[in-house]
Amino acid sequence: MNSNHIETEAIRTQIERSQYLEHSNPLYLTSSYIFEDAEDMRASFADEKERNIYSRYSNPNTSEFIEKICKMEGAERGYAFATGMSAVFSTFAALLNAGDHIVSSRSVFGSTQTLFNNILPKWNISVSSFKIEDVEAIEALIQPDTKVLYAESPTNPAVDILDLEYLGRIAKKHNLILIIDNCFATPYLQQPIQFGADLVIHSATKLIDGQGRVLGGVTVGRADLIQQIYLFSRNTGPALSPFNAWILSKSLETLPVRVDKHCENALKVAEFLENHEAVALVKYPFLKSHPQYALAKKQMKLGGNVVAFEIKGGIDAGRRFLNAIKLLSLSANLGDTRSIVTHPASTTHAKLTEENRLETGITGGLVRVSVGLEHVEDIINDLNQALKL
Repeated sequence: MNSNHIETEAIRTQIERSQYLEHSNPLYLTSSYIFEDAEDMRASFADEKERNIYSRYSNPNTSEFIEKICKMEGAERGYAFATGMSAVFSTFAALLNAGDHIVSSRSVFGSTQTLFNNILPKWNISVSSFKIEDVEAIEALIQPDTKVLYAESPTNPAVDILDLEYLGRIAKKHNLILIIDNCFATPYLQQPIQFGADLVIHSATKLIDGQGRVLGGVTVGRADLIQQIYLFSRNTGPALSPFNAWILSKSLETLPVRVDKHCENALKVAEFLENHEAVALVKYPFLKSHPQYALAKKQMKLGGNVVAFEIKGGIDAGRRFLNAIKLLSLSANLGDTRSIVTHPASTTHAKLTEENRLETGITGGLVRVSVGLEHVEDIINDLNQALKL
């Protein structure tokens, strides 16, 4: 168990300093490393030594970033990737074989849905999905060849909450690998390993970076599973770049203070929207009206920075709203200092069928707001003027 709090680990976890005794770790922009002699080279490639060989395998900057995430999540080991989706794909590709089966929440990121529907079936890997409101159906979906139980919580984009402790019990009972996408919560707000997760995945592009600068992803968890992911990734090449790792490691130092303010703003935005006459429904984990409010309070420190709401009038009203936005950005990203408005049905989840979108709670009028760090009154004023049209 870590002796320090998450805020301290995010700042004080540091790789070994060089002979220059730098206070902040430098960039290690090198593709490879040299060896002292022939025996050192042989032993290094034989994995008899734990050292840097080639930056596709490891690099001081990526190692520091991984170590910070591991300490914050309570994980044994990890591997960092070029993007969040490379973390998702590589994790599944490393652990699964032809004929294996996944049980997944139906409410997952659009690209993950595409991975499940169009890509993994090429290798005879199948997926069965359960609805958020019907987790009791999970056990009926488990087959003899089921290997993984997968979910996001909070979900993208409808910010639903799954009972991680319940998922952990199901996974343990049936000897499944429980993988949780923790992107919306970050390791500051939620640590799924405490509830029984074997692996945790992040798109570090989002709140972990927090300023829309770089791409990155990371998977952390059980050492034996990460070893399989490491060996797969070492040979297939989805590694995070040292520069991006350096940015992300520095970003973690301010993650708690940034996320505190994101959450404070998001709750105020959600409360405003809940009382607006043009809004039919608002979902935010720490709103008392959220269907899983009690569960969110149990699992999460705060409610996150994403608010989902439904505009009265459907897709046409949604388009008018988006076109009327002045201050907030129209983008498919989230977790930025800048507040972002997204229309999932026409962007992040556009490639799904309408039936699949509705099954995951994505209607034509659903809007996702990634609440940023601007003054909250300015955020609310922009939303208000756009909703009045």
